[in-house]
Amino acid sequence: MPLFTGTQQQYYNNSQSFTGNGSATAFTLTFSPLPTSVNNFKVYFDGSEVNTSLYDGTPYNSTSGVLTFDTAPANGVIILVQQFNFDEQLGNYQFIGLSDIINNFLISYVGEEKIITKIRRADVAFHAQRGIQELSYDTFKCTKAQEIEIPPSLTMKLPHDYVNYVKLVWSDSSGVERVIYPSGKTSNPTAVLQSGTYDYLFDQDGSMLTAQDSDSWIKYRSTSQSPSSDPSASLYDYLTDAGRRYGINPETAQANGIFYIDSGKGLIHFSSDLNGKTVTLKYISDSLGTDAEMIVHKFAEEAMYKYMAHAILSTRSNVQEYIINRFKREKFNAIRTAKIRLSNLKSEELTQIMRGKSKQIKH
Repeated sequence: MPLFTGTQQQYYNNSQSFTGNGSATAFTLTFSPLPTSVNNFKVYFDGSEVNTSLYDGTPYNSTSGVLTFDTAPANGVIILVQQFNFDEQLGNYQFIGLSDIINNFLISYVGEEKIITKIRRADVAFHAQRGIQELSYDTFKCTKAQEIEIPPSLTMKLPHDYVNYVKLVWSDSSGVERVIYPSGKTSNPTAVLQSGTYDYLFDQDGSMLTAQDSDSWIKYRSTSQSPSSDPSASLYDYLTDAGRRYGINPETAQANGIFYIDSGKGLIHFSSDLNGKTVTLKYISDSLGTDAEMIVHKFAEEAMYKYMAHAILSTRSNVQEYIINRFKREKFNAIRTAKIRLSNLKSEELTQIMRGKSKQIKH
């Protein structure tokens, strides 16, 4: 069975064609996935869109994909069915799904006279998900992006599948991304409420009362952190007062703004000069957020199998140590190969970069 299913017409134009013969009324759609209702496709006869009343008498069957017309289309009429309002699967051939990974592993590694004689499918599924999770961090480079406009609160909520950030940027009027740098000079600690005599305050259950925002954060968001606005009142002046520009800190010697992440509250805090700007968070996920995300690039398919084999063998009893070490080495080599493949190095691009490195810098 070929790995690519469907037709080129379905892939590129999201459409499927039939030719009427004057007697046939039923036509089977082969889209994958099938349209869920008549609201997800349009029908054309010889290039002209037809009204849904032509097939309202016998509704479309979303299970079998059969579209039945009330009357048979005329002989020689070209019937075009085109999908819309659905998620296109462009470029999906480069990936393999988790279920295929599990099935292929069971075929190749499990059975009589194989390295693993017997194992439950649930155990294989567990190690497959763990493999996707671990390899997503530095092999798959599963980077996502989320763009928002910074509200007056100067905060951004961390995405539901956030693991770590790659970088934060804001987009200027030309669409050019400008890097926002992290700050290590402030935070938003838990502010404990106190009485007039500085005693801690507690509720009826004896739990300590706290404020939503700390004084540090309130002062931070009320003061611009960018040297381009008011250096005398900003963090930029922290290291550069009295004109001593030597040893300047790159964190503060830039006009793009700064941020810090409050992991406990799940918020990113921005300096006040970023208020209203369009900010993009590029972050790392573990690829386990949804079923659609649990896919593996084909360049790293072998690394997944070796990871799973080593993980399973190393957690079993009565497995010789040399076999575990063998698969540990094979896992390491397969992951290294996957990283090289996925690094996507191109000789022409490297040549252009090296040409720029050869420029002479005049002093």
